[in-house]
Amino acid sequence: MSTTTDGRSARWEAHRQERRKTLVESAIRTIRTRGASVGMDEIASEAGTSKTVFYRHFTDRHGLYQAVADRVDELILRDIGTVLGQNTKGAGLSALDLDPQAVIRAAIDAYLQLVERDPELYRFIVSAPIVGGTTSGNAAEAVANATGRMAGQISDLIAAAFVDRGNDPAPARLWGHSLVGLVRAGADAWLVGLAGDFSREELTDQLTNLAWSGIKIAWKRPSD
Repeated sequence: MSTTTDGRSARWEAHRQERRKTLVESAIRTIRTRGASVGMDEIASEAGTSKTVFYRHFTDRHGLYQAVADRVDELILRDIGTVLGQNTKGAGLSALDLDPQAVIRAAIDAYLQLVERDPELYRFIVSAPIVGGTTSGNAAEAVANATGRMAGQISDLIAAAFVDRGNDPAPARLWGHSLVGLVRAGADAWLVGLAGDFSREELTDQLTNLAWSGIKIAWKRPSD
């Protein structure tokens, strides 16, 4: 009996996860077509279902927002891997045999690719209108979490470089999150036309040079 029950539970969980994935992808399509300020009624309607079904799978609007943000985070990491020509799910970005400046550039370019390719989806993530905007405490926390995985990967890369060269890795997490903040500020200015008439590639070069001028110290040895 327990084997049968376990099998049914596993099938139900697989179905539930697949349904969540389908609803997230539908929400992303709706954000792209209806804009960042789209509401739950429109998201549910475009998915051919009801808000009740969404809340059953995501609890509330914050749950859906976080699921969309997690999916966007996965897309950014995928794009980093594409730029680097490798699978970042394996060793991660902290492998010491990678060219660190190339990794930083790949991370920045992947972020800007999202802004260029999906401006409404990007606005949905960074302004979080569906959960009350960034002035809401819960929304501000959700927005901070949205890019946390990429910041964590960059932090790991910097920490590994510090340790490998006999330096204190304590600043690594601060530097990783600060780098993502730098890129976000540049991306936001670029999106509204305040960063000059740069192409994405040119903006990537500018931000990489700015970031690398400070971060490269992590790759120096104490005796250098």
